[in-house]
Amino acid sequence: MAMNVRLPEELDQRLGELAARRHTSKHALLIQAADRFLREEVTTEQAVSIALDVADRYSELMKKLEDA
Repeated sequence: MAMNVRLPEELDQRLGELAARRHTSKHALLIQAADRFLREEVTTEQAVSIALDVADRYSELMKKLEDA
């Protein structure tokens, strides 16, 4: 699917410089960045879910430790 992205000038310039250093296109860098962001976001959601489960599972123990 086609999409237009409007970047601030400074970001566009920095992206162009990075693309030149890596001998690739700005398009390819944006695809990589979007993919990485989405993978990390899923990981963050999973970590939060696990933390909430642990907090729920051990809430009674944590309360006892607070009172000790």
